[in-house]
Amino acid sequence: MSFKKGALYPANPATARGQPTKLSSSKDKIVYTNGRSVFIRDLSDPAVSIAYSGHVHNATVARIAPSGYYCASADVVGNVRIWDTLGDEQTLKGEYKVITGQVKDLEWDGESKRIVAVGDGRDKFGHAFMFDTGSSTGEIIGHAKTINAVSIRQQRPFRAATAADDATIVFHQGVPFKYDKTIKTHTKFVQDVRYASSGDHFASVGSDYKIFVYDGKTGDTLGEFTDSPHTGSVMSVSWSPDSKSLVTSAADGTVKLWDVETKKAQITWTLGSGVNHQQVGNTWTAGDHIVSLSISGDLNVFDKRIGDKPARILYGPQKAITSAIKAPSSDATFIVGTADGRVLSFANEYEYVGGDAHASLVAGLSASPSGTVHSVGFDDRLREIDGKVYTPASFSTAAQPKAGVAVSGDSTVFVAEVESVEAVRSNQKVFDLPLKYTPSAIAASGSQVAVGGEDQKVRLYSWDGKALSEKATLEGNKGTVSALAFSPDGKHLASGDSSGKIALFDAAAHKLVTSRWSFHSGRINSLSWTADGKHCASGSLDTHVYVWSVEKPMKNIAIKNASPGGVNAVFWLKDGELASAGADGSVRVWNVTFHA
Repeated sequence: MSFKKGALYPANPATARGQPTKLSSSKDKIVYTNGRSVFIRDLSDPAVSIAYSGHVHNATVARIAPSGYYCASADVVGNVRIWDTLGDEQTLKGEYKVITGQVKDLEWDGESKRIVAVGDGRDKFGHAFMFDTGSSTGEIIGHAKTINAVSIRQQRPFRAATAADDATIVFHQGVPFKYDKTIKTHTKFVQDVRYASSGDHFASVGSDYKIFVYDGKTGDTLGEFTDSPHTGSVMSVSWSPDSKSLVTSAADGTVKLWDVETKKAQITWTLGSGVNHQQVGNTWTAGDHIVSLSISGDLNVFDKRIGDKPARILYGPQKAITSAIKAPSSDATFIVGTADGRVLSFANEYEYVGGDAHASLVAGLSASPSGTVHSVGFDDRLREIDGKVYTPASFSTAAQPKAGVAVSGDSTVFVAEVESVEAVRSNQKVFDLPLKYTPSAIAASGSQVAVGGEDQKVRLYSWDGKALSEKATLEGNKGTVSALAFSPDGKHLASGDSSGKIALFDAAAHKLVTSRWSFHSGRINSLSWTADGKHCASGSLDTHVYVWSVEKPMKNIAIKNASPGGVNAVFWLKDGELASAGADGSVRVWNVTFHA
């Protein structure tokens, strides 16, 4: 048995209220961070993406060098890592501690040799260094508060501009970079500063709703954009590839395209009102795509020829994926639920499941034989998804659904709660089973229902359409039962636990088949069977995925580090195609080969 890495469907950027999010681009790929991961995402094909997961702490900003060979990414504790963008390994070139706090922005020079990183440090707010040795290449000084952005002129003579919370811009000459002058055009926080690719100008935007443009060589102020101004904090600015236009994104929910020569707004795109539509970051790619980021994580892609709305919107998980299943209907590939209550379906791109979403973490997803998907959340609600929309139907559970949801052959939905199992049909409770143990996992197949407990045991029940009756107690796990899955024919039951062990039971004979599936070192979060029932995949908190064989229990495929932060869900898309999802909000596909 063997595997090869397949498609990667990345999470969308992480955002924070009142804070700009740095997006960047290289050719027609956009670069951003979410959690400890850095994503390089192709705008034309969502599956052709790269994820770098080398950071120990949450990453804040990433930019690819002009050469295209290396990417520099920084984190919340002041580390900058430089790594190779070519090949699958993403080899680390160097790691440097640049400041003693969060890095807010960084920039490469035009020769792909020097980097300036800025942010919120205790002893200094910025550092200029050589990417290969880490040696200093000047001083970034002149600010009294956190620096939010930095931009470097890409041609010699080099110049650098930094923008900070002290409402000033500092202009540096280089190299080595040294203080030249302080520019006091803004009256509030300066959120972003960006050089045009020609090097002739740079622009700044801030919380005072203002936009200014300056001479790229001297730093002299050339003027303010006063025509049709924003009515909220301007969070980000980017230049067109030809350096004749710039685009700004603001907290008023608008994105504006400006002509630099006339300083007039050419197009205003209005995304909507309310917090979710606040625009907190943008980038203008070499392929002439304008991408602006909503605080909800949506990536809005604009076409200059379409002046009223985005040409398309790239949706995606923004938080950890907590549950995921293969979509039962043909119009979608898979469905994921996230830690912030969102449920998204994926076909060629992600779409939100329409309707009233969960208010908090999605604890489980399960499909009925009819194709209806049921979701249950920590908001104590059981919902129905028909196709790509929630139905109006909703059932309030008696307690928090700790252990997920399962659906029997007659489409009865079973929800495992703190002290009971509720049976629900057509959003009406038809049975309630009080428990003397605390349930921690649930699965169903036909008329069989299995409930795992914190007492390390699995109870098998029979469902007759009216009540659950206990048939057997299965023992073999070494920790709290954390995941259960019946094989498609209902013959076998796999039971994973908090110690990383998986017990395989014969569900009909009520006996242990093997306890040798024990290579995980952390809690088993998910189990999924192949259609023929010969292999079972497991995903664990230890970040690994294993594929086990029923016929040869000692044979397995180990997919190491499948999901940084832990694997929360595994599911088979089709024969030989396994998907895993987890804490980094991404879905990865693995092409598995079973040798005869």
